[in-house]
Amino acid sequence: MLKCSTSLWSADLTRLAAEIKRVEPFSDRFHLDVADGHYVPNLLFFPDLVKALRPLTRLPLEVHLMTTEPQRWIDPFVAAGADIIIFCFDATACPGDVLRAIHACGRRAGVSLLINEPVAVLEPHWDELDIVTIVGTAMGIKGATMDASVPGKIREARQLIRERGLAIEIEADGGIRRETVPLLAAAGADYIVPRSLMFKEEPAALHAWLTTLPAG
Repeated sequence: MLKCSTSLWSADLTRLAAEIKRVEPFSDRFHLDVADGHYVPNLLFFPDLVKALRPLTRLPLEVHLMTTEPQRWIDPFVAAGADIIIFCFDATACPGDVLRAIHACGRRAGVSLLINEPVAVLEPHWDELDIVTIVGTAMGIKGATMDASVPGKIREARQLIRERGLAIEIEADGGIRRETVPLLAAAGADYIVPRSLMFKEEPAALHAWLTTLPAG
């Protein structure tokens, strides 16, 4: 069954505590998009906010750094209570250094790939990855349609992970809709990052529906 790394970006931001409580039983972890206004033209979740949210849930907090200089944000978000840190592969010239820095803090580490980035760029880094996030829309944009290339990229990543005997999770982020989720499940995704799909539908019904989807 597909698991949910529920994005709080689409929660009612004036009622985050209540929103977390409402969807927590139907989520496996919470996804926190961090935007610095440089890598993407947004300003989103910052360390003090993550620190305030940490006591509100027992679930892991997954921080997705949509920032320049991702390495400088590792320590602040670890101190705030992040369990997982994912950064944009193209945001640094030395992805391996960032992955090792995250692991040195005792946290799980991952990278996100943009629509135009092939899975092949991960070739030197498979042994250092815990999570690969396949981004299906333009970075930092809500409400866009998932790019048609995403299921194929997930299948390719799944095959490479199996060939290496690794336990890397594949996460699909962007364009998560009723019509796209079955394609992601069939392609072999482990996690989806639902936004409005979780907060604007009935979470229990969504969870029940996910159990019916065949996995790839």
